[in-house]
Amino acid sequence: MTQIELNPEQKTASDEPPHSLSAERVICELSSTKTGLTAAQVIKRQQQYGSNTLPRKEPDGLFEVFLNQFRSPLIYVLVAAAIVSLVIREYSDAIFISAVLLLNAVIGTMQEFSAQRSADALQKMMTTQVRVLRDGDAYQISSEEIVPGDIVLLESGEKVPADMRILESHNLEIDESLLSGESVAVVKRADAVLDADTVLGDRINMTFAGSLVNRGRAVCAVIGIGIATELGTIAKSVTGGTGARAPLQERMERFTQRVAIFVGCAVVVMASILLIRSMPISEIFLSSVALAVSVIPEGLPVALTVALAIGMRRMARRDVIVRRLIAVEALGSCTYIASDKTGTLTANQLTVRQLAIPGYENWQVTGNSDQPNGRIRTDQGELNKKEHKLLDMVCQCAVLTNEGYLGHQNSAWASNGDAVDVALLIMAHRVNWVRAEALSANPEIDTIPFESERLYSASLNLVDGKPRAFVKGAFEKLLLMCDRVVLPEGSGLLDHEKVEDRAEQLASQGYRVIAMACGGVEIGDNEEFGHEHLKGLTLIGLLGLIDPLRPEAKPAVAKCRTAGIQVAMVTGDHPVTAFAIGRELDLLEEESQVVTGPQLKTAASEAEFDSMTRSASVFARVEPTQKLDIVQSLQRNGHFVAVSGDGANDAPALRAAQVGVAMGKNGTDVARETADIIITDDNFESIVDGVEEGRIAYANVRKVIFLLISTGAAELVLFVLAMMTGLPLPLLAVQLLWLNLVTNGIQDIALAFEPGEGGELNQPPRPPRELIFNRLMLERVVISAIVIGVVAFGLFKYLLDQGFSLEQARNSTLLLMVLFENVHVFNSRSETLSVFGHNPLRNKLLLGGTIVAQLIHIGAMYTPWLGDVLGASPVTFEQWLTLLVLALSVMFVMELHKWYRSRFTKTDADTSVRKACR
Repeated sequence: MTQIELNPEQKTASDEPPHSLSAERVICELSSTKTGLTAAQVIKRQQQYGSNTLPRKEPDGLFEVFLNQFRSPLIYVLVAAAIVSLVIREYSDAIFISAVLLLNAVIGTMQEFSAQRSADALQKMMTTQVRVLRDGDAYQISSEEIVPGDIVLLESGEKVPADMRILESHNLEIDESLLSGESVAVVKRADAVLDADTVLGDRINMTFAGSLVNRGRAVCAVIGIGIATELGTIAKSVTGGTGARAPLQERMERFTQRVAIFVGCAVVVMASILLIRSMPISEIFLSSVALAVSVIPEGLPVALTVALAIGMRRMARRDVIVRRLIAVEALGSCTYIASDKTGTLTANQLTVRQLAIPGYENWQVTGNSDQPNGRIRTDQGELNKKEHKLLDMVCQCAVLTNEGYLGHQNSAWASNGDAVDVALLIMAHRVNWVRAEALSANPEIDTIPFESERLYSASLNLVDGKPRAFVKGAFEKLLLMCDRVVLPEGSGLLDHEKVEDRAEQLASQGYRVIAMACGGVEIGDNEEFGHEHLKGLTLIGLLGLIDPLRPEAKPAVAKCRTAGIQVAMVTGDHPVTAFAIGRELDLLEEESQVVTGPQLKTAASEAEFDSMTRSASVFARVEPTQKLDIVQSLQRNGHFVAVSGDGANDAPALRAAQVGVAMGKNGTDVARETADIIITDDNFESIVDGVEEGRIAYANVRKVIFLLISTGAAELVLFVLAMMTGLPLPLLAVQLLWLNLVTNGIQDIALAFEPGEGGELNQPPRPPRELIFNRLMLERVVISAIVIGVVAFGLFKYLLDQGFSLEQARNSTLLLMVLFENVHVFNSRSETLSVFGHNPLRNKLLLGGTIVAQLIHIGAMYTPWLGDVLGASPVTFEQWLTLLVLALSVMFVMELHKWYRSRFTKTDADTSVRKACR
């Protein structure tokens, strides 16, 4: 990374990186001045370097999204069936198959294009304005318009628009957590000249695109824009290529390959038998198409798309935007969530959690990090009067030595300023200490602002008519100013060793430690308040600050554990901080369990690396490239990995995971662009909600597959029995298509709307290599197929034996199969729960769809042209009722199967769904 009019690697003309050069040298190398570029230079450089935007993969257009819907082995099989139908001039068959393919593509296109637009809308919300000097005047322009060599003016609260060399700075602190993962702001200095090989996190004379100014102001020279920034380097690495395949993609591909092989083998065997019997070629083709149609679940592509689309809609209601339809199920199938710490598990906002007052055990501070709720209390409970008096001293110092702002605006709390200052204001406000009121009672005389060289700030205020100094800052600096300490009985001599022990104890728990002190000051009327006045002070106490857990993080991690999902925290933070957060999340117990980036570098092989990641749940001091290595290692260990994060440093890992989850509010553009799923409320618990919805979606996919495959297998049983006994085809290809695409098609789509059975998060995820057809589904398919196929064949043979014409026998058999489908769809609602214990009104669409499917078939029987195509004709009510009784046989048998399994092969999960389904 660096700058302009130089080489493509953006090194300076002397081939030295800008952090190793003085500010004056950098300006010279950039052919710029401290008053900025000229208008002519800006135009030339805009033409040469383009806009200051990150590379992003161009989203697929509407037509490309439409074509993507046809990329599936099952679709290929259906296309082949349609072509064969055209060859043998069975045009009605070809039309039916083509119609379902088109319907599936339209539904999938609508859903994915809608999700893509939602993600694009989030992207457009991010518009940044920046102030630049050009021709000596200050202008406010879009960050996209800046060029290398521009002089940019930064102030507190602004986003850094590009990689820049700092020329001038005043109390500058930059939050680089979205780039580095470090939650503590970095103090910057313009006068520093560093070694050329200084690592990114230690370049204190540089600011990087995407970071945030926490405090202070600066004048900077732009040295890199767009792809030539550190952020752009990460963005470039994730905009090309493809990510990991989603679990459902792998399972469906294996499933459809097996279906295709089975269909091909069955057709070859049947054609050979029919050739031996000297059947005409045209009839062999017709029989082959009928067999293929009976086996292929033609309605599956539409039903699968609808099931995932419904999951997408349900997730959106729970603040989860799905950018790719297949990612709906992928999140539900994950076995491992590798989560970023800063901004994902934690609030990315410092807050006071511990008060260490000499002579007392530590006091706890509760509440959210962004608003003054919660309380301050001891281990024994509420503070007594003496303790409240000491707390007042702490809060008085906290609000008077403060440059931050905290206020209630538009029914919400708003704040700005340095993170420590805001944290102190929030703490003080919890016990009704407000800065404006404190200043009114204790007017400010003078201040010593915070400087990185000093590591403290001070305020001189008039208290009871006398000047009094209040100081906060690094405890090692304040100890040198103090000779006394606040004690329960008043004050006493300061014991440096005891204070240092308390500070080290807090630091070992991951807290950032600051100290507070106060004391009277002798100062003349015209004398300037300075460091020399800060002596003989009284130490009030120590404060422990930390970037706290989000309130919902710990319960969400516990839910993941219950759901059989392993959660690991991956962060660039110090191991001590990572351990403190990890222990609070119940991810680990001993600090030795933290695996660090340097430790990972020592791995001599992939096997050794995989061994380290297999048992770890907290990774600290991890570099961005190592996050990617960790994800790939977990995948080698057999996990389906979901990665959550909000920083640019998370993007490569988001890309490589089976499903990448980015934060929508505070996440970087790069992270959102890379992810499959975006959490709009930045709430880790929403990921768990997404897992639940993903599991429901996958369960519904299995229910639909069971319905279609079992009825298709029943048609195959019917077909084979007829062929074995020398009877004509019980159903024609067009009748089979009517069953599979129309009557059953209505029901399987309605079945995709099935709500959760309950207990989805009380079950472990399915093993990554498990097939869609597990043993239970196979049992149920075989049993139901045999019942339906044998009963339907018995009816067909009985009617022929009784002298009914072939057309009449086929008409009654077709109606019986429709009724079987109407009954069997209710068997499909649950693998374990009885039909009679499953409230039919929980899925009103399914109940209505079943009735509609039956009415459509009855309507077809009474519609001359359609009846002629289908070979369907009216029957009497008594005949219909008799066929319904026969159809109920499959419900009776499947209920016996569920009863047997619940009685003799009961699992823990079987009982977890019952209450929710009533």
